[in-house]
Amino acid sequence: MDAIRNERVLILVTVFNWTYDAIETTLKAMITKQKRPKFLNLLRIHLPVTGVNSFAHRVSGALLFLAIPVFIYGFSLSVKDATSFNALLVDLKTVPYKLLFTVLAWALGHHLLAGVRFLLHEIEIGTSLSASKIASWLVNILGVIIFLVVGSCIWL
Repeated sequence: MDAIRNERVLILVTVFNWTYDAIETTLKAMITKQKRPKFLNLLRIHLPVTGVNSFAHRVSGALLFLAIPVFIYGFSLSVKDATSFNALLVDLKTVPYKLLFTVLAWALGHHLLAGVRFLLHEIEIGTSLSASKIASWLVNILGVIIFLVVGSCIWL
């Protein structure tokens, strides 16, 4: 009976020592001052093309999400009556709306293309570094082409 009790006490002491060591290490890491940059200059960071593509995918997704209320408002005006529909058509010919829809066209095109690229990565197609760089360049260039084509249709 005493042997079992001594074994349990030994296990508890061992676990306590492990826990104490983990807490001590964590506290030492928190107390020691880590050298981190205080003012991070984002213009000096050079992302690879895959990083730029990933960042642009997130930005385009956020823009599309934030544009949902604009689309809902436009849809509600278009189905309300003929007068509000004509008012919406007049508003859509103004510069702010043209600019908004040009940017949203880029966001939609880029988000769609980058999303397909990321889905292909998930099924392990084009996962090598060279293929990933080529696909990223292709997505970025096609996003700009979509921006220019839709922009010329909207503005001209």
